[in-house]
Amino acid sequence: MKKVIVTGGAGFIGSNLVKYLLKKKYFVINIDKLSYSANPYNLKNLYKNKNYTFFKVDLNNKKKIVKILKKYKPEGIFNLAAETHVDRSIDKPKNFIFSNILGTYNLLEAILSYKKKIKLIHVSTDEVYGDLIKGRSDEKFPYNPSSPYSSSKASADHLIKAYVRTYKIQAIVTNCCNNYGPNQFPEKLIPKLIFNIINNRALPIYAKGRNSREWMHVQDHCEALLLVYLKGKVGESYNIGSGMNLKNIDIAKKLIKIAKNKSLKINKKVKIKFVKDRPGHDFRYALNNNKILKELGWKTKISLDIGLSQTFDWYLNNKAFFKTVSKKLYINRLGLKA
Repeated sequence: MKKVIVTGGAGFIGSNLVKYLLKKKYFVINIDKLSYSANPYNLKNLYKNKNYTFFKVDLNNKKKIVKILKKYKPEGIFNLAAETHVDRSIDKPKNFIFSNILGTYNLLEAILSYKKKIKLIHVSTDEVYGDLIKGRSDEKFPYNPSSPYSSSKASADHLIKAYVRTYKIQAIVTNCCNNYGPNQFPEKLIPKLIFNIINNRALPIYAKGRNSREWMHVQDHCEALLLVYLKGKVGESYNIGSGMNLKNIDIAKKLIKIAKNKSLKINKKVKIKFVKDRPGHDFRYALNNNKILKELGWKTKISLDIGLSQTFDWYLNNKAFFKTVSKKLYINRLGLKA
């Protein structure tokens, strides 16, 4: 059985990827330091799986990472260990420097110390390309990050490329659009709005809600990551996009409509409430994913309407998920210190 490591495998995308890889008959070694957004609930049914093991380890602990590599001898690594919330990066950029830049550096150094061939898929974001008023950014588009978060991810991407060229590390960078789906920490837009609808609260939308994001169901992302791992070219970058852009205010309207279609009892408090905008808030992200379509034959399968409805159902059927997360971590507004 082929063995792979998933770093950050207790988080949102990571936990979904762990489950997907297990279904595809991989032995999965999950490495996660269990920061605030990681959640053991995401992995509750996996601990008895003989093809799964977990280590609570920070990527900055290079010695432990090397020890795991030597013990399990994996063929590949999917690196999803990262701080990801832009608002938190505005309040505490230091945490993002340590996790996203130094964590990636120490992972690369651990691979070098391991001295055996291993393929690394480094999972990044569309935010590294910066604000895009029109058109779509392809893989040759210049990086122009504007937040501490996107800057830290851009730095990590550059480190990966440098280690590929200088040290011949077998690595690929992927840049994906906004994900949604099961197990997402409720500080992010879609789970936060769903939580508020379920609990009859106002729906906070930054500024006038005109900021546009490209949306993809996490299952589509997981399928793309495995395909890049199996067929992608070392040293290359691949945009993973859906082509489905929507303004934040329209996401809120869709979720209210979905709730009503499910005959959910919601009161007058469930309405859009415009709040102070994020400092330096990028207006629009949009990816050109022609490369992954033409070279690897990948495209999304789950439509936005179906995906949002399925996601809403998951949160309705997993209300215990919210109870496992401290409300103070996602109720209070962040990112206003600038």
